[in-house]
Amino acid sequence: MSQLAVSDPGMDQLEQHRVELRGYCYRMLGSTFDADDAVQETLVRAWQALDRFEGRASMRSWLYRIATNVCLDGLRSRQRRALPMDLSSPVPSTTEPGEPLPEATWIEPVPDGDVVPPDGDPAQRVVFQDTVRLAFVAALQHLPPRQRAVLILREVLCWQATEVAELLDTSVASVNSALQRARATLGRSDLREPPRADALDETERALLARYVTAFEAYDIPSLVALLHEDASISMPPLALWLKGREDLRGWYLGFGIGCKGSRLVPIVANGSPAFAQYRLAADGGHEPWSIQVLEISDGRIAHVHHFLDPALFARFDLPARL
Repeated sequence: MSQLAVSDPGMDQLEQHRVELRGYCYRMLGSTFDADDAVQETLVRAWQALDRFEGRASMRSWLYRIATNVCLDGLRSRQRRALPMDLSSPVPSTTEPGEPLPEATWIEPVPDGDVVPPDGDPAQRVVFQDTVRLAFVAALQHLPPRQRAVLILREVLCWQATEVAELLDTSVASVNSALQRARATLGRSDLREPPRADALDETERALLARYVTAFEAYDIPSLVALLHEDASISMPPLALWLKGREDLRGWYLGFGIGCKGSRLVPIVANGSPAFAQYRLAADGGHEPWSIQVLEISDGRIAHVHHFLDPALFARFDLPARL
């Protein structure tokens, strides 16, 4: 989604909030492309009303009020986005892939630079990175929309309860109650925190290097040896997911054999180490296939999210072909 074409001091003032607003809308909506649309609508509405902005609140607070209303309006007509693990149990490797589900079903990965402001307080940046983790964004989608907004504003953006109450036109007691219920719901989710891409130690970086070597060679015994015993993989927009080394081995050598000959390009997505997977094309080159987002735990790979959507490659500023 392109930025607004109008160039004036007022627009420049609005545009400087685009990245953090996109991060907010991404957490609310679970989709990078929906977040783009929501931010664009927010900035258009703000620009159109700029002459009526009276400055009783900061411009940032005013923009968050508009963005919240845009997101809440959009969520009224949508089902929640999810990861495959939210929708079903794991299946054996002999399960046929089935038909892809619609794009609107799934949480989508996002480049950190799209949703995490590059400057500011380093501690706040860590919070922003941790709260765009796929597991956290998926857990947020279980919350009713207003609870979702309260939790993000209070816990991620560190707003005061009085500020959130004013934004939502409600009472402080209502905000505190919503926050308590939201925390209880998230407490039932698996929100383990695998190491961030920018905080990997030498052992974890070596693990990723071995993963690349094994995957590109399609050396499945070596690849599986890097996984936890109960490691899992998922492949949106396919609904199925698999768990356990033996089923993963069977998948890689069965329905997944088309990945043989792939190349991996390192990237960062949702604060996590990730790879752009280019699959071998008929003419011998390599074409976009999936964005892989890895979760590491205790020195091994715990999960690999394979987002089978070549359209995401442009989002990550990746070449259309290798």
